[in-house]
Amino acid sequence: MKKKMMSMLAVAMAAALIAGCSSGAQNAPAQASSGADAQASEEAPAEDAAQEESSENAAQGTGDYGEGFVFKHGFDLDYPPYSYINDAGEVGGFDVEMAQAVCAYYGWVYEPVPFNWDAKDAELNAGSCDCIWSGFTVNGREDDYLWSMSYSDNTQMIMVHVDSGIETLEDLNGKVVGVQTSTSAYDLLNDEEGQAQLKETFASLEVYETYTIAFNDLKAGAIDAIAIDVTSGNFLMSGDPDYRFLDEALGSEQYAIGFRMDDKELCDLVNAALEALVEDGTFDTIGQQYPDIYDYLSLGK
Repeated sequence: MKKKMMSMLAVAMAAALIAGCSSGAQNAPAQASSGADAQASEEAPAEDAAQEESSENAAQGTGDYGEGFVFKHGFDLDYPPYSYINDAGEVGGFDVEMAQAVCAYYGWVYEPVPFNWDAKDAELNAGSCDCIWSGFTVNGREDDYLWSMSYSDNTQMIMVHVDSGIETLEDLNGKVVGVQTSTSAYDLLNDEEGQAQLKETFASLEVYETYTIAFNDLKAGAIDAIAIDVTSGNFLMSGDPDYRFLDEALGSEQYAIGFRMDDKELCDLVNAALEALVEDGTFDTIGQQYPDIYDYLSLGK
């Protein structure tokens, strides 16, 4: 009995010594009787633990962006099908659902920050939101934001009534054309290297806060055409055979997520989540719910 107690005491003392001095002991020579096998058995669990910790961090975020981080998603309050607020006051759209999926992936708290599109820079720079994620065009803004990977291709088009008599861009001569403020179509029509010369042929270019309002004016006959991106236009025209696009495009572009220049860590985490959500099929599943834009989604294709 005494020998047994002494043996147990020795084991306990040895365990305490190893625990207390592990940082110094791990570099000590292994006992001759242990050899390479003992060293391998000690290193393997350590490597497995490191890999497990790395995997856990990838799924939860790290540092300031760990689980529970409040991700403030800045978006246009009326830009369907990417982002909008429905009649019940609930947020929706492809970009909204993807932002929510990124938050679910990391265990973040999703906070919607809707705004009028022309206020996007003020909201981002004031810290009211962490990013601008709302059918946001990279082209022409490459140096203004830190960009995520692009996730959707797009094209700027002209929408008209089928009985308008407008068949080509030249037919817009003397017509009233609508566009949403601070959009790619607006920039394109005011860019000397873009379509500024085309704009000079219009009777006027009417600028709207949202494309929804512009489309209502088109239906009412207050304007003759709308310069709009094809995906948003497809959504507005859904189920209405009275409207169509001209065959000629104004320009092409890519959508991505815009961050502040010093938020590289957050941008990298969102990129990693997007890749994971493409890999597990979430991106495609959400995309299929939005047939007006699905064919233009570029990630994973």
